[in-house]
Amino acid sequence: MGHPPIVLENDALEVVMLPEHGARLHRIRAFGVDLLRTPDDPASHGSEPFFWGAYVMAPWCNRARPGPMEVAGRTVDLAPNFPDGSAIHGQVYGSRWTAADDGWLTVSGGGDGWPWRYQVRLRPTLVGSTLELLCELTNRSDDPMPAGLGLHPWFRRPLEVRVPAETVYSRNTDSPDRPQAVDGTAFDLRTTSMPPGELDATWSSLIPPSVRLRWPDVAIEAELEIATRAAACLAVATPTDPDATAVEPQTHGPDGLRRLINGEPDALTMLAPGGTLSLALRLRVQRVAV
Repeated sequence: MGHPPIVLENDALEVVMLPEHGARLHRIRAFGVDLLRTPDDPASHGSEPFFWGAYVMAPWCNRARPGPMEVAGRTVDLAPNFPDGSAIHGQVYGSRWTAADDGWLTVSGGGDGWPWRYQVRLRPTLVGSTLELLCELTNRSDDPMPAGLGLHPWFRRPLEVRVPAETVYSRNTDSPDRPQAVDGTAFDLRTTSMPPGELDATWSSLIPPSVRLRWPDVAIEAELEIATRAAACLAVATPTDPDATAVEPQTHGPDGLRRLINGEPDALTMLAPGGTLSLALRLRVQRVAV
C-alpha cells in the first residue's frame, strides 16, 4: 500500500505532497487560494507528470541531449522523454519516494542511461506564512558525478513576475553557450509585470532581492528566496498550453551536461563520492492591497 498524502497547514498556508508521485507538491494554497496548477484528480500527476503541481528535478534539470556521450569518464546514454526529443527534468519527478517520521522524503536513483547512483532528499517545513523546502542530492557512486537540482512549479495565472537577473539564456532548446544581457529585450523582467507569452528561457546569476510572484486577481504576493552554493539560475516558461507559468529555481543553466563537457558557464556541478549538492527555497506569501 502506498504512502498517503502529506498535509502541512496553518492559518496562512496549506501544502499537500504526494510521495507516490515524485514527492510533488500537489497543492500550495495561500489564504484559501490555490497558487499551483492543481488537478482535481491526483492521479493526473502520473498520467501527465510534467504539467501539474511542483516537482523536484534531479540529477539534472531542464533539457539534456539524448544518446551516448562521454562525461567524467563514463558514458551517459539518456532516452528522450519529451516531444522535442530531449531528455528533460531528470529521473525522480515520477518516482515513488519514502517519507520518514523526521519530515524527510527520500528516493534513490541511477541507471536508465545515468551511470551513477545517487540519493535525493526533500524536507518541507511551514514557518508562519513561509514554505521552506530543503533539497539535497548526494552522490552514492565511487566516482565523481555531474549533478543538478531544481524545482519545477506550475503557477496559476494571471501571474506577474520579477526576476532579479541581468543576463539570460534566451531559449532552453538549443540554448546559446553564453548568456546575453537583458537590457532592451523582452527578457528584462527586473520590474514586476506580466511576462510575455511563449517564453522558455533561463536567467543566470540571480541577485537580491528575491524573485517576486504576484497574483493580481486575488491580491496575493510571494517572495521566492533561492540559496545554493552552485549557480543560481531560474527558468521561466509561459506556454499557451497549459494555462500556467513555470518559475523554476535550479542549480545550472539549460543543457547542463553539454556545458560541463564544453567548459561553458552554468554547467552541472561535479560531486565527489559522498558529496551533496543542496538547494534551499523559501516561498513567503502575503496579502497585498488591491
